[in-house]
Formats: sequence, structure tokens, C-alpha cells
Amino acid sequence: MISTDRQAREARAAVEEIGNALSSEQTLAAVVQGLPPEVIKGVRNSLQMERKELLDLLDAYLESKAGNLDRLRERAGGDPGARLVIARIARGMTQRDLARKLGLREQAIQRYEAERYRSISLSGFQKVSRALGAEVRIEESRHADSDWPVSQETVASHAIKVVKHAREHGWLDAPHQTDEDAVSQLLRYVGDYIIRYESPALFRAGMKVTDRSRDWLLLSWRAQVTRRAENLIKAIKPSYRPLNVGWLIDLVKLSALDDGPTKVADILHRHGIIFVVEPQIPGMSIDGASFLVDDTPVIGMTLFRDSIDNFWFTLLHEIAHVILHYRKELSRGFYDDIEEQDLDTLEEEANKFAGNLLIPEEIWRRSPARISKDPLVIEKFAKQLGIHPAVAFGRIRMERKNYSLFSSQIGQGTVRPQLLPTR
Repeated sequence: MISTDRQAREARAAVEEIGNALSSEQTLAAVVQGLPPEVIKGVRNSLQMERKELLDLLDAYLESKAGNLDRLRERAGGDPGARLVIARIARGMTQRDLARKLGLREQAIQRYEAERYRSISLSGFQKVSRALGAEVRIEESRHADSDWPVSQETVASHAIKVVKHAREHGWLDAPHQTDEDAVSQLLRYVGDYIIRYESPALFRAGMKVTDRSRDWLLLSWRAQVTRRAENLIKAIKPSYRPLNVGWLIDLVKLSALDDGPTKVADILHRHGIIFVVEPQIPGMSIDGASFLVDDTPVIGMTLFRDSIDNFWFTLLHEIAHVILHYRKELSRGFYDDIEEQDLDTLEEEANKFAGNLLIPEEIWRRSPARISKDPLVIEKFAKQLGIHPAVAFGRIRMERKNYSLFSSQIGQGTVRPQLLPTR
């Protein structure tokens, strides 16, 4: 939500910039230059949605300044930190006013509000609450609270599996602690994540968009990905701009390089998207995920299926969710099994976007590689297009629904050693 005049000015500027791009074919052409037609269509739709959402955010803020806080409260939901921000606005105080009242620097309040007071101590939170005369409370722990979504039986049934995985992959502060202490630490981690971001409500994998808020394995995995993402956000301070999409062409070009996966994090981070590779816990079946940490898009990948074709398609599928579904659906998150066959509308959009980025449909339909059985023909096509041959072989396997085809051509077992070296 927008909570300061400065943010409102930035939002107005973004609305104007997006509006100019949408109203001028010449301006939009400069933004999407080199992208395939189907991708351009998706970008246009996403910019229209972004502009509408920014206008809604602006309206909610302006109404709050006029004394009507209903829309801002609706956006805050049950987030206690957001409610503190609203309490400041309701009292007509700026961040500077609140900082002076608390004896702090204005930058401290800016930082607290940017992260919705998630890093502040309990006593600090209560001090701010008193300064605002607000009845906003936060509990030190919600593990035993009714809001804690995972039953003790569920945790116990997976405890050893999760602890073993956590030890192997460096999640724990003290890897040699007892199993009981390790479970307690993981409960704190997941509890902290739920308090901050709420549990992931939905698991999107095909037409069955199912409730996974009580999935202890998924909660544990996403909590770890989120912790790593938060550290990266603090270090690199990413800034995602929906109008900036030209870098997608450079990203696709990386697929032609054998070591392309090692270069992905840098290009994504430079364009405001956090990239984290975190192996899945045994029992999960997720290739990738995309969600928001505050306003920052995060992509998590498991490398569950370790091949070049799967890596690039999964990555671009999650990037599609970021670009196409940034403000609303991405806040709930997507958790994707790429081999799922029956897709809902959002997953179909992401698949088409990713597929057209790698191999534009218009080119693919006319290419003899699409129906060829000769690897040399397919490799030549990939070279002409500037992508890794494994991507083309993977598309043929998928379209023909014959995964015994070209099994030695998809770079099996070559990505994980690059991104998950042996610890």
C-alpha cells in the first residue's frame, strides 16, 4: 500500500510513464523491442493491470488523507505492522513527525514502515504503538495460537525428514544440535514466516488449485527461501520496474551457454527480481515458485528435475508469473509442478509466455525442426535462434508426449552441479 506523499508522487510518475507507453505505439515498441508478438501482448496486458492497480493504491491513500481509512484498512488485512502505518496516517503525522516523537531519525521510521515493522523488537513495536495511541498488539509467538496452521501431529510426522534436510543444506544455526532443538528452531523459523507473510494459501498446479496452507514441507521450504531472499534484498536493494522488460532478450540468450544458469542470478537481481535455488524437501513435488516479499518479486527453484530444458522453461515460467501477475496473484504465490498437464488460466498464460520467449510460436510452426527426427536439424534450428539445443529437444519431447525421445540431448544432470555444488 502507499503510505507517504513521496510514494504517492512515485506512483503518479509510474502511472504517467505506463500510460504514455500504452497510448503510444512508438513508445511501447521501444519498450518491447525484439520480443515475440505473443510476449508483447502479455506485457501490454500486464502494464494495463499495473496502471489500474497503482491508481487504486493512489485512491486509497488519498481517501485516507481525507479521513476515510476503509480502503487502506482493507489492504492492510490483519498485518499489525501495516495497521501501525495506518494509525500514523490517521493522526495526520508524517514519518518525520513520528520519528521526532520517538527520538529517532526519520530514516529509522522509513525503514520500519518499508518492512511493516517486521524487524523491530516487541518492546519497540509497543513503543511505537503507544506513541500513536493505537491499540495494535503483536504476540511474541503464535506457535500455539489458533492462527498457527500446522498441527503438532503433522509436524511430528515429518520432523525427522525436515531436520535431516535442514542439516544437509545449512538451514540450522547449530547443525549438531539435538533433533528436539532442531525442530524447535524450525518451528520458530516457520512461525516467524507465518506472522510476517501468512502461510501460502494456494498451490497452483493445474486445474486443481488446492489449499496448501497446512503443508509443513512447503511452509518449511518457503520460509527458508524467504529468509534467504530477505538477506539478498537487504544486500542489493533491488528495484523491480514492470515497464522494464528489454532484459528478457538477454536472459534468453544465456540459455545458449553451457554455464548460462550461473549467470541468471546476476541479471535477475539487476532488474529487481530475487533468485534463490533451494533444494526441495523429499516428499515435495515442486519445480519452481514465485511470490512477493513485500513489493520485491522472488523466484525459488528446486532443480527437482535436473536438466537444461527443464531449468530454462521453469525459470521463464516463474518470470512470466512475475511479469503477468505482479500485484495481485503473485502476493499469494505460485508453486509449480511443470509436468502437470491440466492447467488453469494463469498457468496457461505463464506457459505460453515462457514458450514464446524461448521459441516464438510463429517461428516454430514454420520450422522443419518441429517435425524432424534428425538431431542435427534440431541443433541447427537452435543455433539459428540463439538458444541451447536442449530447449528445442525438450519442446519436441513435450509436444509429442514422448519423453523417451532425445533423452541424451536435454542436458540431464548438468544444472545442479553448477547451482548446487556439493557442500
